[in-house]
Amino acid sequence: MPRDGSATRERILNATESLVLDHGFAGTSLDMVLTETGITKGAFFYHFRGKGELARALVERYSEQDLANLEAYMARAERLSRDPLQQVLIFVGLYEEAAGALTEPYPGCLFASYCYESRQFDPATIGVINTTFDRWRERLGSKFEAVLAAYPPRLPVDAAGLADLLTTVFEGAFILSKTRGEPEVVAAHLRHYRNYLELLFGVVPAPEGT
Repeated sequence: MPRDGSATRERILNATESLVLDHGFAGTSLDMVLTETGITKGAFFYHFRGKGELARALVERYSEQDLANLEAYMARAERLSRDPLQQVLIFVGLYEEAAGALTEPYPGCLFASYCYESRQFDPATIGVINTTFDRWRERLGSKFEAVLAAYPPRLPVDAAGLADLLTTVFEGAFILSKTRGEPEVVAAHLRHYRNYLELLFGVVPAPEGT
């Protein structure tokens, strides 16, 4: 029976992601990865030709997971309501609910870690991040286009800006959660964003418990 190295590859990626979020990519050495995973240098190079290839594989996996969550939460919001504004509010609420279950500070965002050290990576690796953010802007922005058509906002806004603002809320909340050691920060700031949308579009919140 042929050996399946997928488990070892995932172990390398999992260990490296944790190390990068704690120490940055430049501060994460190959020896640290080997120590964390308990594998040999030969086993590492069987899966990755070097640190650059590891970086690309790591951010590609992170992007796939991020976009999978985006689509799963959006699909659920679309099943629960036909109204575009309610879909957006439900969508944000689902992320808020997930963040509210955290018992430890959010570990950070791999995209942010890579951007802080962008000179460490080739353009294709950074391009994965740009493509992911573009997808968020496109997917959520199209919802906001429908919202703007149905609900005149109280202040001048544009769909792309509203979509990008959610990304900004996420990234800022991740930083606060980690630096302050407060797991509840991410959910709290997602709630602030949801409140802002309700105020912007004149939504009257339902009574608690309904």
